[in-house]
Amino acid sequence: MSSSRKSGKLVADRRYSGKSPGQTPKKPAKKKKAPTPRRAPRRRGPVAWILGFFGWIMRTVLKITVSVAVIVALLIGSWVLYTSSTLPELNTLLDGRARGSVTLMDRDGRVFALRGDQFGGAVTATSVSPHLKNAVVATEDKRFYSHFGLSPRGIASAVRINLSEGRGPLSGHGGSTITQQTAKLLCLGRTFDPKEWKNEAEFVADCRQGSLERKINEAIFAMAMEVKYSKNDILSIYLNRAYMGGGAYGAEAAAQRYFGKHAAALNPSEGAMIAGLLTAPSTLSPTSNLERSQARAATVLRLMEEQGYLTAEQEAEAQRNPARLSSQADSLGGGYFADWVMQSGPEFFTKDTTEDVLISTTMDPRLQQATEDAVDKIFREKVSDSSKAQVAVIVMSADGAVRAMVGGRDVDATGLFNRAFQAVRQTGSAFKPFIYATALELGYSPYDTVLDEPYCLNIPGSGQWCPENYTRKYSGRVTLIDALKRSLNIPAIKVSESVGRDLVMRVARDFGIYRDLQDVPSMALGTSGATLLEMTGAYAGILNGGSSVTPYGLKELRLKGEQEPLMGTGGGIGERVIQESAARQLAWMMEKVVSEGTGGRAKVDGWQVAGKTGTSQEARDAWFVGFTSEYVAGVWMGYDDNTPLTGVTGGGLPAEIFGEVMARVHDGMTPQPLPMEAPVPPAPEPEPAPQVVQQPQVQPAPRSPGRTRQVESNSLEDVLRSIFGGN
Repeated sequence: MSSSRKSGKLVADRRYSGKSPGQTPKKPAKKKKAPTPRRAPRRRGPVAWILGFFGWIMRTVLKITVSVAVIVALLIGSWVLYTSSTLPELNTLLDGRARGSVTLMDRDGRVFALRGDQFGGAVTATSVSPHLKNAVVATEDKRFYSHFGLSPRGIASAVRINLSEGRGPLSGHGGSTITQQTAKLLCLGRTFDPKEWKNEAEFVADCRQGSLERKINEAIFAMAMEVKYSKNDILSIYLNRAYMGGGAYGAEAAAQRYFGKHAAALNPSEGAMIAGLLTAPSTLSPTSNLERSQARAATVLRLMEEQGYLTAEQEAEAQRNPARLSSQADSLGGGYFADWVMQSGPEFFTKDTTEDVLISTTMDPRLQQATEDAVDKIFREKVSDSSKAQVAVIVMSADGAVRAMVGGRDVDATGLFNRAFQAVRQTGSAFKPFIYATALELGYSPYDTVLDEPYCLNIPGSGQWCPENYTRKYSGRVTLIDALKRSLNIPAIKVSESVGRDLVMRVARDFGIYRDLQDVPSMALGTSGATLLEMTGAYAGILNGGSSVTPYGLKELRLKGEQEPLMGTGGGIGERVIQESAARQLAWMMEKVVSEGTGGRAKVDGWQVAGKTGTSQEARDAWFVGFTSEYVAGVWMGYDDNTPLTGVTGGGLPAEIFGEVMARVHDGMTPQPLPMEAPVPPAPEPEPAPQVVQQPQVQPAPRSPGRTRQVESNSLEDVLRSIFGGN
């Protein structure tokens, strides 16, 4: 069927583009590229030349910078590698103390004081409590496990803070990592040399200086440590060498010092408190200010929670229960007793020791506490808070072993002036027992008599001296017993002159009053000086039967880890001074001082007490020294500047303190009698015989038993004979 319309192309035709089906299509002819017309060279203007020049400069600078950086990196790397090769093995770096420690133990072997640089033993980052480890990292260097020894971010932040606070970029905040702090603790590998440095403090100050050169060396050393040691090794060195207050170096010493436990057993609160000390160990030490230390620990706990080391519940629990000191921590200063032992021992084993030393002492903790409590009680009840009067007390055994010592009103203080053995003061009438000891040794009887009356002496070079009794009253003829128990001055002077001052001085020195005694009549009134320790030791010689003693507190000294002691007791009973019978009679006379005389306030219920009061010129010093059958105790009161006391004599507050101390010391003990001996009373005077005129005898007749002697020094001739040794 034809169509009037022109038929269009078939689909196949369109498909094959005018080619028959089955016909292979031909490749289209390759079109020739039209030739690119050549551009005429363009002339560069001055701007292009300038830009090109600066581009060349920038490329050159970049190449130089990269080259220099590579060279510097190679040099630094070589420096770091060389430094790391010189570092010692880890175990030699854990204990870095230049000084050793001193551990003092009481008579029962319990530790009561720590001195020197304490090191509780080496720990590692994996052996300590994880709470302590995490607290240190959270506080000191939260990126510790990710940096290479330096923290560029920390340094930049520190520089920004320093500049914003008006300081130099390297002054103040340092941005130091734990590794850098450890490098500083190691003093960049240097060790203390006594030949190079005056002392350890000067050496440490040099190690801590913050110059640019030191900062560069510190950075190199820190990176070298990162090469040589693992992160936990570096943290272990830090945990062992860092000072943590209270004389404690290292985590173990701090844990023992403050909490009485090992560093592995610390809870979050305790770990946070120790970590908090690292910023300012002396001022933040819990033994110095517990509240301030707890406040710092609270901040550390918040940091630990923020960084994921504690859950919110754990942090809240730790905040509710802040760390507290162990019961022993407050007492480990040792007080005045430890100060005395440290100063009485050899310095190369105490103050300047480079070894760890153990010292066994005579200190009795029960007696020490009793003494402190008694002093506190009397001062609280009897002395005004505004008063500056001071006190010293010593309790001693008859062999010179010191059991307790208080050297001031602040009874448990450490490192202060110790009036118990450092203050040399006039003894007043507390010296009089040595006068009567001399008389008894020479054969005088306590019942011998002396005339108490106004009395003057002409002192060569000084003129006339007219002493008086304290009451300015006189009693006529009195026995030596009455003279001592009433502390009469005139009889004491007459007896001293009668027996000879040289012998009195000898007896006093042999008993332990070894300082220069003034060879003048006023010596009998205690115008010479002595320490409380000397006086108490001298009275111990009366208690033990007349033998001298050397007071001592150190029983044994040895090095830690050694069994054999390097030294033993440095004191004890010495040579006999007076016969035992004389000492026993003197004790009997001194018992009358307490039971009937000026020392009545020193009485102790159920116990016989012997002693003597003493008040120096113008009441600058007040004493009471005495003893029971078990212990000797001495008490001194006065002002450090020698201001006279107001209303205080030896028979007052010192005697009361003595009584309070001894009552507590003897609590629970069975009373024992004093080792004293009552003299034979004199026979009644015979009826006067009819007077018979006889020729004067050249030699006086010997005294019959039971008769009393009259001590007289009335005439100038008698005085001269007593001074120059005539009979």
